[in-house]
Amino acid sequence: MSPRPSAPAPLPAAAEPASATVTPNPWERLRQFTSARIALGRAGTSLPTRAHLDFALAHAQARMAVHTEVDMDLLAGELQTLAPPGQPVLRLHSAAQDRPTYLQRPDLGRRLDTASRSLLQGLPGAPADVVFVVADGLSSLAIERNARPFLRQMLPALATHWRIGPISVVRNARVALGDEIAAALGASLVVVLIGERPGLSSPDSMGLYMTWQPRPGMTDESRNCISNVREQGLSYAQAVHKLHYLMQQARQRQLSGVQLKDESDTLAAPEQAGQPFVLAPTAAQRPR
Repeated sequence: MSPRPSAPAPLPAAAEPASATVTPNPWERLRQFTSARIALGRAGTSLPTRAHLDFALAHAQARMAVHTEVDMDLLAGELQTLAPPGQPVLRLHSAAQDRPTYLQRPDLGRRLDTASRSLLQGLPGAPADVVFVVADGLSSLAIERNARPFLRQMLPALATHWRIGPISVVRNARVALGDEIAAALGASLVVVLIGERPGLSSPDSMGLYMTWQPRPGMTDESRNCISNVREQGLSYAQAVHKLHYLMQQARQRQLSGVQLKDESDTLAAPEQAGQPFVLAPTAAQRPR
């Protein structure tokens, strides 16, 4: 007679839900107001697995934004549809001939290469009030996502009172390169749209740098900066409002930079910025 089969081993107890292994942070409700990495909680003495994976993904996105090159031909074609009638979109290049050189030699990113300088010298002289320079900077993603929709709102706001020169798209460029371009085009003012150094919650942030009477050799105290222009940051409408105000003030006062303060918030904007948040009091904190 064959031996009776033994009873099957009991199934292991259901695993405890992952959320139960994470100690929450008392500041967790603040996360609804910011994309910064706050109040992540902890699992033992470490980050929770989800927070660790989210960090790794954000780091990879930031690296990709820095190292990926913008398709300048595609971008120039898109911007040509927005350019003033008769104005070309110029394709230029800095003296940094490739991305590794650009990252290691910031000085080369502040100068045009010989071919681009010759191209500007060969253009017919037609002084402009303002020229826009679209530079890849340290985030190609920022320019690909934000340059066209921003200019689509900005250029019509200037059409009646400003002579707009050619739009330039520049590969491997730093902010100061806009001074050389604007000086060659005889512009009174330059606005550089550039991809900002990506953060771990903002790989697509675009900066706007405005300089009055630009010329090679100028330094950053001569510029005004509007930062974090993107859908999840400063909206295009707000950025247009701020830049238009600064441009008007620069032309009126003949200066830019540290001597020109942004007081645009005192004027009615097309889209008002959100008010500072105030947390609702808990029941224990409410007055009795």
